[in-house]
Amino acid sequence: MHPRVRTEFERICSERKITGSVLEVGAQPDDETLLCMKSLEGASEKVGLNLADPTSYRDFKIHKGNANSMSLFEDERFDVVICNAVIEHDKYFWKTIEEIKRVTKRGGLIVIGAPGYTYFRAEGVKRILGKTPLIRNLKSNQYLNMFFTATITFQIHDEPGDFYRFSPEAFRDVLFEDMDDVEISAIMLPPRMIGAGRKRAPRIDALH
Repeated sequence: MHPRVRTEFERICSERKITGSVLEVGAQPDDETLLCMKSLEGASEKVGLNLADPTSYRDFKIHKGNANSMSLFEDERFDVVICNAVIEHDKYFWKTIEEIKRVTKRGGLIVIGAPGYTYFRAEGVKRILGKTPLIRNLKSNQYLNMFFTATITFQIHDEPGDFYRFSPEAFRDVLFEDMDDVEISAIMLPPRMIGAGRKRAPRIDALH
């Protein structure tokens, strides 16, 4: 995991002062895994899930299971669910997202990271070169207009497969649909998308 990605997860979790139960989807038995973050030292319970054989590491256990169907966990089991660099490798990532939401308590926190793509900021080029005929020529040239219309994405990294890249809109309107306090960040280049949000609690008037 890149240190900048870890720092962003640390920021998100430390600002929310995690004290409850935490699940990491895609946990690894090493110090790089998110369950080892300083911001989770106050968690009452830490649990990992991975396709590999079950194991223990430091103060948590990693269970063997497929995130597409986390039947070993009951509904609303965890206060926090974190997941990084998993869903791009997941052929059926939408099933994992639904399962993450299912096992998260109402009002609980979900944080997800994955490689993505975002808007290429051609404004910086314009500030340097100004609004000149050169800009218009570059944008209309069939070979050079990619500098105004393309985005950079992270390389293919098969573990074992590599299927998806996600836009900010995909994070906001798909992964974190119907969630509250949603925060979406694009960090680094190539971009890594990191989103956080809370599972929506039922409206008080709906309970009567």
